[in-house]
Amino acid sequence: MIETDIPARLDRLPWSRFHVLLIAALGITWMLDGLEVTIVGAMSGVLGDARTLHLSAADVGAVASCYVTGAVIGALVFGWLTDRFGRKRMFYITLGLYLLGVSLSAFSWNFLSFAVFRFITGAGIGGEYSAVNSAIDELMPARLRGRLALAINGTFWLGAALGAGSTILLLNPAIFPIDLGWRLGFGIGAVLSAGILLLRSLVPESPRWLITHGRPDDAQTAMAEIERRVIGDSNMRLQPVTEKLTVHPKKSFGLGPVMKVMFGEYWLRSVLVLVLMAAQAFLYNALFFTYALVLIRFYGVAQQSAGYFLLPLAAGNFLGPLILGRLFDTIGRRVMIALTYALAGILLAGTGYLFAHNAFTALGQTIAWSVIFFAASAAASSAYLTASEVFPLEMRALAIAVFYALGTGAGGIVAPWIFGDLIGTGSRQYIFYGYLAAAALMLVAAGVAAKFGVDAERKSLESIAAPLSAK
Repeated sequence: MIETDIPARLDRLPWSRFHVLLIAALGITWMLDGLEVTIVGAMSGVLGDARTLHLSAADVGAVASCYVTGAVIGALVFGWLTDRFGRKRMFYITLGLYLLGVSLSAFSWNFLSFAVFRFITGAGIGGEYSAVNSAIDELMPARLRGRLALAINGTFWLGAALGAGSTILLLNPAIFPIDLGWRLGFGIGAVLSAGILLLRSLVPESPRWLITHGRPDDAQTAMAEIERRVIGDSNMRLQPVTEKLTVHPKKSFGLGPVMKVMFGEYWLRSVLVLVLMAAQAFLYNALFFTYALVLIRFYGVAQQSAGYFLLPLAAGNFLGPLILGRLFDTIGRRVMIALTYALAGILLAGTGYLFAHNAFTALGQTIAWSVIFFAASAAASSAYLTASEVFPLEMRALAIAVFYALGTGAGGIVAPWIFGDLIGTGSRQYIFYGYLAAAALMLVAAGVAAKFGVDAERKSLESIAAPLSAK
C-alpha cells in the first residue's frame, strides 16, 4: 500500500516552460498525422498520373484505408504496451516506427509497396496516440486540461497547412519532375520526427504511472525534478497540498480485468466514447482523404493547385479548438461536446445539399467546408479528450487505443473507400448521400453526448475515474 500526494502536486502546478516543452515534444504527433493525411490527399491527383504510381480514385481510397488500418493496429498493440511498460519508452518506439514508414513511402514503386509503407506509417501514428495522449493528460494541470488537449489536437491542422503548402511547391512540374516532387514530400515528416526524437529526451515518465506500478521512489524523483523545473521557469513558490491517494500497486493489469471495467462498470462511458470516435472519424476520413479529388473532378482545379484550397480548411480546423477550447473548461464538457457535434452535422447536411445542386464554385465549397470544420474540429478533439480522461489510469492508454481502433475502424477505414467509389461515379447526388450519412452520425453523437456525457471539467483524473489500484 502506498499513500501519495503526486496527483494533487501535478494539478496545482502553474503554467511554465516545462508545459510548453511537453506540448512541443509530444503534441507533434497530431501535426505529423495532419501532414501525412494532407500530403496524400493533395497528391491524389498526381499519384494517378502514369508517370508516377498510376493510382485510380479507388486505389487512393484503398491506400488511405491501409494507413488508417495500420493506425488502428498500432494503437491497439502500443496501447497495451504503454500501460504495461510506461509512457516514455513507448513514445520513443512509436515515433521511430513512424520515421521508418514515412521514409520508405518516398521510395514506393507501385500500389502494393505504397500501401504497405503507408500501413507502417499509420502503425507508428496510432501507437503515438496511445502513448502521447496518456502522458499529456497525466502531466497537465486539471484546470487547463480541456483547453490544452483541444489546442494540442488542433495542431493536426498546422501539419495539414504544412503539407498543403509544401505540395504547392513540390507538385509544380516547373520546379520538380512529376515523379520526384511527391517523393520529397514524405521527407518533411522524416526530418520533423528525427528532430523530435531528440527533444523527447527532456520529457519525464509520468509520475502517476510510476506510482500505480509500484515504483514510488522513481515517482518521487520524477515529481521533484518536474517541480524544480517549474519553480525555475515560473519563479513562483508552490503551495503545499493535503489531498492524498492510497493505492495498492501492481506491475500490470491483464486484459480480462481491464475489459471487465471498460464494458462493465464503465459501459455507458464506453458507448459514449465509441460513438464520438466513430462519428468524427467517418466525417474526417471521408472528406480529407478525398478532398483533392472533389476539387479536381467537379471544379476543374489543377492537380498541382489543390494544396492552395486546403490552407483555409486548415485554418478553420486549427482555430476551432483554439478558440472554443476554453469553453470546454468553463461551460463544461457535456454541453460543448453536444453543441459542436450537432452544429457540424447540420452544417454538413446543408453544404452537401448545395454541392449536389451545383451551387458552389471551388472557392465557395472551400469556404463552406472551413465553416463546418471550425465546429467539427473542436468536436473531434473533444472525442480524444473524453477517451483519455474518463477511464482509470492503469488502462488509459489501452482505452484510448481500443476506442480509437473501434471508432476509426467503424468510421475511418470504410469512409475513404466508400467516398473514393462515390467520387469515381462522377455523381454529385451519390456524394451528397455520403455527406448525409456523415451528418447523421454527427447528430447521433451529439444526442449521446448530451445524455451520457461526463462532467470532467476542472476535475482531477483520479476523481473522474479512480485508479484500479486504489480499489
